[in-house]
Formats: sequence, C-alpha cells, structure tokens
Amino acid sequence: MIGRLLRALPVRRHSTAPPERALDRRQGAWLLGGAALTLAPHALWLPAWASALAALLLCWRGLLLWRGKRPPARLLLLAVAVAAAVGVRLEFGHFFGREPGVTLLALLLGLKLLESRAARDIRAGVLLCLFLQLAIFLEDQSLPVAALALAASLVTLGALVALADPGGPQREHLRTATLLVAQGLPFMLLFFVLFPRVQGPLWGLPADAFSARTGLSETMDPGSISELSLSSAIVMRAVFDGAPPAPTQRYWRGPVLTEFDGRTWRAAPFVEAETPFYVVSGPRLDYTLTLEPHNRRWLLALDFAGGASPAIRHASDYHALAVTPLRVRSRLALTAYPDTLTGLEEDADVLSAALRLPADSNPRSRALAAELAAGAASDRETLARVIDYLRSGRYIYTLRPPLLGRHSADEFLFDTRRGFCEHFASAFAVLMRAAGVPTRVVTGYQGGEINPVDGNLVVRQSDAHAWNEVWLTGSGWVRIDPTALAAPQRIDDGLAAALAEFDGLPLMLRADMEWLRALRYQWEAVSNAWNQRVLGYDTERQRALLARIGFERVDATTLAAILSLATAALFGVLYLWAIRQRRAQDPLERQWARFCTRMARQGLGREPWEGPLDYADRLARARPGQADALRTICASYASLRYGRDVDKDALNALRHRIDALRNP
Repeated sequence: MIGRLLRALPVRRHSTAPPERALDRRQGAWLLGGAALTLAPHALWLPAWASALAALLLCWRGLLLWRGKRPPARLLLLAVAVAAAVGVRLEFGHFFGREPGVTLLALLLGLKLLESRAARDIRAGVLLCLFLQLAIFLEDQSLPVAALALAASLVTLGALVALADPGGPQREHLRTATLLVAQGLPFMLLFFVLFPRVQGPLWGLPADAFSARTGLSETMDPGSISELSLSSAIVMRAVFDGAPPAPTQRYWRGPVLTEFDGRTWRAAPFVEAETPFYVVSGPRLDYTLTLEPHNRRWLLALDFAGGASPAIRHASDYHALAVTPLRVRSRLALTAYPDTLTGLEEDADVLSAALRLPADSNPRSRALAAELAAGAASDRETLARVIDYLRSGRYIYTLRPPLLGRHSADEFLFDTRRGFCEHFASAFAVLMRAAGVPTRVVTGYQGGEINPVDGNLVVRQSDAHAWNEVWLTGSGWVRIDPTALAAPQRIDDGLAAALAEFDGLPLMLRADMEWLRALRYQWEAVSNAWNQRVLGYDTERQRALLARIGFERVDATTLAAILSLATAALFGVLYLWAIRQRRAQDPLERQWARFCTRMARQGLGREPWEGPLDYADRLARARPGQADALRTICASYASLRYGRDVDKDALNALRHRIDALRNP
C-alpha cells in the first residue's frame, strides 16, 4: 500500500529541479498576512486614497483565494496599475523621491499579489514585502514600528517556508520561520554594534528629504500657539545633573519675535557667534537635552545657555542654535544660567526695533498705553501700571479663544477678554511699546513634567508658550510673563491646572485620567530607552564601546576587519550548531542518511524528488546483483518511516542489512 502511494507521486526523472507549483490557499494566506502587516504602518504615511486602494487590492485577492477563483485578467490589472501610477503622479508631481516611491511600491505589492499564480510570483511578493518593511524606517523608527516590522518579517518568511513545503502543517511552517528569524538575530546585533554609523537621514533625495515638521515657527499669529497646545507630542526630554529647576525657571527659549505688522509677529535678523552675547552669572544648571527633529536650528535651551561648544552657536537675541537644522533626534550636553543679566548695554538699533508699531494699528490700545504711562516717573513704574491693569482686567485663559481681526490687541483687551498665551504676550507688547518701553515677544516652551518611571523631564507641544521681555535701564532685558497674571497655575502646575473644565485639553493631559497618564509614563519610559540606547547609538557611542573592549582608535579598515572576523566566527558557531543538530536527528533518519551517503559514493546518490521505493527501483537496475538487498533496505525504511512506530529490533535489523551490504 505504501509503495503504491509513493509511486503515485508525480516524478520528473530527467531533472533535479522540483516542478513549479501553482499558488494554493495556504501559501496565499501566508503571503496576504505578510503583506497586510507590512502595509499596516505605511497607512499612517501614505495618502489616504493610496492606503484605501492597497487595502482594497489585498481584500480582493483574499476573496479570490477564499473562493478558489482565478486571478483577474491581465488587461484589468494593467489598467489598475496605470491608474495607480497616474494617481501617484498627480499626488506628488513626480516619481522620484521617498514618498512617491514608497507609495508606488505599496500599490504594486497589492497588484503583484492579485496577479499571483505560481511560486515565482510568491517570491516576488516576498521581496516587495521585505523592501517595504525596510522602507517604513525612513518614516518612523519607533519601537512599535520595529515590532510590527519584525512580525511582518516572520510571516513573510512563513510564506517562503510554505512555498518550499506546501504539504506541511501550518504550525511547523511558523516554527521554521521563527527559527530562521532567531538565527538572523545574532547577525543583526553584530551589524548593529559594528557597522559604521550613518550620520543624518537615511534618505537624501531633494524632493522630500526633509519634509516639514510641526512645531514652533518664526512667526506668531493669534491662535498659532494654542493650536500647538492641542498636541501631546513630545518635543524634548531633559535629564539634569541634580535636582531639576523650579517650574518658574523652566523657560525653553526659541525664536525671539521683534517685528510686528499689527497682527503678526516675526523674528528679526540676528547675529550669531560661538560665544554668548552676555556674561553668565548665578547658579549653573547642567543637563542633557534630547531634542526631537524639527528641521530648524533653534535648540530650545533653558535661559540662558552658557559656554562655548563646537555644536552650539549663540544668537544676539540670546537663543541657542545648532550648527545645522535638527533633522534627526539630537542629544546635547548643555548648561544654563537662569539668573544671568542680558542686554545691559543693548544696541540702539535693537531698542529702536523693539519700540516700533504700525501707525494705524490698535488705536484703543495706544490710547490706553498713553493713559497708563502718563505721569510715570520711569519705565519701571509704567511696567507696574500695565501689569496692574492686566491683573485686574479679569481676562480668561482658554484654549478656545475667539477669532480676532485686524486690530487683534484691541479686540482682545476690550472686547473678547479671552485668549491663550500669544494673545496675552502680543497685547502686553503693544501696550508697552505704545508706552515707550522696548518690548519683544519670546516663543518657546514653558514647564514640562517629570516622568516618575525614568526621571526624565518631558516637554510636549502642549507646553508651547509665549512670553515677553522688556528692556529696563540698569537691568537689561527682563522676562515678563503676562499669562501668569490671568492664570498663575499655568507656570507652576502646567496647562491642565490652568484651564477650567479641561477646555479642549488633549485626553492624555487631563488630570482626571490619572490611570491613563500612568500608562503613558510607562510607555514613554520604554520608548525613551529605545531612543537613547538603540536609535541613539551613534558614532561616538560606537567608538566608546570599542574603546572599552580594547580598540582605542578604529578607522574604517579596522572596523571592516573586525566586522568580517566576527561574522565569520558567528557563521562558524552556527555551522557547528547545525552539525550537532544533524547528529541529534532520530536514529532511523541517521541510518537512512548513512545508506544514501554510501550509495552516493558509488555514483548512485538519491535525487531530491525520489521516494525510497523509486530509489530502490533505480538502485536495483544499476546493481542487479544486489537488487534484493537494496530493495529490502529501502522497503524497510519506508515501512518504518511511514507505516508504524520505530522499535529497537526493527532499527537494529535495518542497520545490520546496511552493514552487510557489500561494495560491488
């Protein structure tokens, strides 16, 4: 019976290559699963129509596979492909670049699966999946994306295993794919540690190498910062050498806005140098800042950055700058001197620019400023009067301020009386300038919260803030935060404490969601560890690691030699493990392998497609004098392998028959 079953299998006697198999349901399921996991993270970055079309193509293929239908006509697929290419061209205006290239490949993956008919199509689909799993890291290198890419790789390898062994159980396919991934992990770790670090982004085509990032800009309109505050995205993390500063000192300085057209504030030109434009004084704060990329040069350092560093430049309006725009996550060791006096001998042109107002803007604010400044003995007295006026004005701090028109300061001060930090800062600057006191707006971030899990101070987009600096004789530029006049809790306890009834606050920042915030702390600590230890493994850290193991100075040639030797050693370890696994195979398979090896030495090696009884027929024809012995050995193996459990006596009998076989 076994012989009849084995002989019924299709046999190609004139070729060692297995026949090309058609795509079956189980192979298609593996490939569809791999494609779905591969495209899932891309959905966050692809155009909405492209994500929908890719999902539709996968669902179409899944439906055909489930019903056992043939793939669509090639002409129809060609029409869909042309339509997809036209859509990409209309969306991006070109085909060259990261975004259009990845979008086109995602659509081609769906089309390739839809036309899959045979094994070669599965292999092409697997290659597309692997390439797209790599491409997602051009957009996002976070821990969830890495985990999803690993899962997609596992399922994609399962498709290859199912292709090689279409009749095997699904659980065995998964086990084999997992083993392949596990064998690849040591090589991944080796190359991660020793391969030269790539500085800058992984993609450099001009069309979309550095797409715009959300965050602060060099302009400020009514409502521009309140829009940022709706986001809980992390801007930066800071770790202090010692206790972190008090909330009143957590002013992270960004663009300084001096020019005003009646509604919009803009940054004025500034001079930059390698050393600060002030003399530092007072207590010193040392901290390490990890900044998320924002494609700008400002470092958002604490007031006021001190010292000279090759990685830092200082602007004449006292904000710190990077040498080049921050296009990747950056980690810097900084110092701050919060009590430093700045602008004691300010340039006359700078003070003149800090007094300018458009002639026809905000007339009611001008009149109020003149009234408040009348009879004041000094600028300090004028400042005190303006502060008293704003403190007694019962202004409301809100994330949902009304829209303002041309005379924004007038409308805020006299009509709506509701605003966010930019409304307070803008109106205050207008009043002070109209009263003859040089004033400017500073934008950046204020505050931040300590993550109790890892101790990092985390600053978010919701901490975006605007405040003012006024110039006073003998004191220079003095920080004034008019928002604190209406909502002092904003400075001491953060945004959530300053808003009534949460007032549109993001869910993750609401005080009544303590359990959700606790989960967020845990997750952000894990993400920070991933960012610092994996994504933050740069050239300097690589050199430090190599120095600890004895390689003080490593050039590219030495690093390549170390990597080659380590890779060869790892291959050797895996080879020895494979040899040991081969020796540990079951006794029956070991005896059969010994018999096949003996025949191969006589020029009668078994072909991959041959079953034991077909092999016996060929051996009997080649060795007619030993035909009976050869047939008995092959039949005994087939009976033990496929017919019943292997017992010790039957195994010993097979071994004796192989030992008794004489060479011709």
